[in-house]
Amino acid sequence: MSPRRSYDQYCSAARALDVVGDRWTLLVVRELLAGPRRYTDLHADLPGVSTDVLASRLKDMERDGLTTRRRLPPPGAAYVYELTGRGRRLLPVLQALEEWGAPALGERRPTDAVRAHWFALPLLRALREAGAGAGLVEVRLEEGDFHLYAGADEGPVYGDGPAPAEPDARLTLDAGTCAALRQGELELRDAVRGGRVDVTGDGAVAKALREV
Repeated sequence: MSPRRSYDQYCSAARALDVVGDRWTLLVVRELLAGPRRYTDLHADLPGVSTDVLASRLKDMERDGLTTRRRLPPPGAAYVYELTGRGRRLLPVLQALEEWGAPALGERRPTDAVRAHWFALPLLRALREAGAGAGLVEVRLEEGDFHLYAGADEGPVYGDGPAPAEPDARLTLDAGTCAALRQGELELRDAVRGGRVDVTGDGAVAKALREV
């Protein structure tokens, strides 16, 4: 386990960066906002990270109280990593960084990796700003499906694949519309009204979005 490095400044921002300022740490948090993940799953969804660096970050995060590691019962019998309450409280930090960094995205570069669930945080923000309320939302993109737990105060924020139960709403849209929502060029209510987001379902979230 690597020794902790510190800015040695009596400042809460500096103390926070002592813990989460290392490369990859906040992106590990982004992945664990989906709930417990195996090491192999984390490595697959963090393209570019070496196995040694990922293992080191996970050990540091466990030491710093951001994550825990536990063994799944048979037949899984694999170890999974998950956020603690302290780790989950980094959600608004990531949401703020996502919003702040959106103008720098520009066009996707040929070397840029993409995962469908990387659109989860901006879509959660778009749902909140549209006043859609709380509920399970399934999102369908060409890049893949994922689901969101809009308005959830605890537990996973999103997950890969179709919703595990009947969702309150299903949203079908393309990556270009997602990018426009993420970069603040388009509001969800306007995207629904203009037909760029197809909303189906009978839950409260679907009804709220169709009413905007």
